[in-house]
Amino acid sequence: MKITKLETFLVAPRWLFCRIETDSGIVGWGEPVVEGRAETVRAAVHELEEVLLGQDPLRIEDHWQVMTKGTFYRGGPVLASAVAGIDQALWDIAGKHRGAPVHELLGGPVRDQVRMYGWVGGDSPSELTEGVQRQVDAGLTAVKMNVSGRMAPIASPKDIADAVARAEAARAVLGDDRDLAIDFHGRVSMANARRLVKALEPVAPIFVEEPLVPEHGHLLADLAAQTSIPLAAGERLYSRTDFLPALQAGIAVVQPDLSHAGGISESRRIAALAEVFGAHVAPHCPLGPIALAACLQVDFATPNFLIQEQSLGIHYNTTSDLLDYLVDPAVFDFRDGHLRPPAAPGLGIEVDEAAVREADKRGHSWRSPIWRHADGSFAEW
Repeated sequence: MKITKLETFLVAPRWLFCRIETDSGIVGWGEPVVEGRAETVRAAVHELEEVLLGQDPLRIEDHWQVMTKGTFYRGGPVLASAVAGIDQALWDIAGKHRGAPVHELLGGPVRDQVRMYGWVGGDSPSELTEGVQRQVDAGLTAVKMNVSGRMAPIASPKDIADAVARAEAARAVLGDDRDLAIDFHGRVSMANARRLVKALEPVAPIFVEEPLVPEHGHLLADLAAQTSIPLAAGERLYSRTDFLPALQAGIAVVQPDLSHAGGISESRRIAALAEVFGAHVAPHCPLGPIALAACLQVDFATPNFLIQEQSLGIHYNTTSDLLDYLVDPAVFDFRDGHLRPPAAPGLGIEVDEAAVREADKRGHSWRSPIWRHADGSFAEW
């Protein structure tokens, strides 16, 4: 079996899909994207195409090594994401070739179901309460929320109090038998993070995500030592090498994004590395159906898995949503906030190719918002 064709599709709301075709007729799908830089990653995918055409798609690890190390300049979000989507597609082909879901190729399932969480917004406690209640009514047992909007480098007492009030409002709806994750989104300075993690401890989050920007990873150990809240990081880390210092600093939850961190192959290794440190895995996935399908395959085969993010109804998905490019959306039917193992071979989903090709004709140009502080200086989004 040989790889004969590689295509990419820019599809709304902000995703990039890739399709790898073989001479046996088996097709694999992946989702290589950096949100806001989809066109750049698309170019990188087609550069990597040069080393894939005519090759055996089942040599997944060899392809991963060549794609990541076959150039003098390595790493970074664009290359790692291009490799990630291709890697997903190659595993999809391998599973379909062998007539088995990918998690069976990874050693078989270690659990019967995967726990899911959803994102909630709302700038005021009342709006937040409504959003959390909708997720609870949908059966989810955990939600994640941003800690705040734009935050000054040294926040006012009111800003700190407002952030805590929003978390308390969410907890009031969830009760003590459901979980609340809080995302600092890298928009919180070290000075503010110190105050917030202390103030949020009574709310008992399951974790605080990206408490500092990745560039300040050297400060994580100090922050972890100051709080009983589990700290989580990883959506902007792209390899085992990137994750090692964060684990050594004491983070409790790693969050590799399977569309950024080298795909299924590298994310499995990141999970194994985390296990050495007693840390758990909660894959980051505010993306599309192929990325989520890849995450689920890893989740079912990973002993130290914790919980899985998904993007159904997230605020980014205004023009298209998680299920719009699937032939059978029922594969992602949640039952009591959990998903059962997909039984179909490969990634376990059937992509609606006609819908993808039609969406690619329209494309998208999604970009991250640019925020500024009151004085006009740049603010982290």
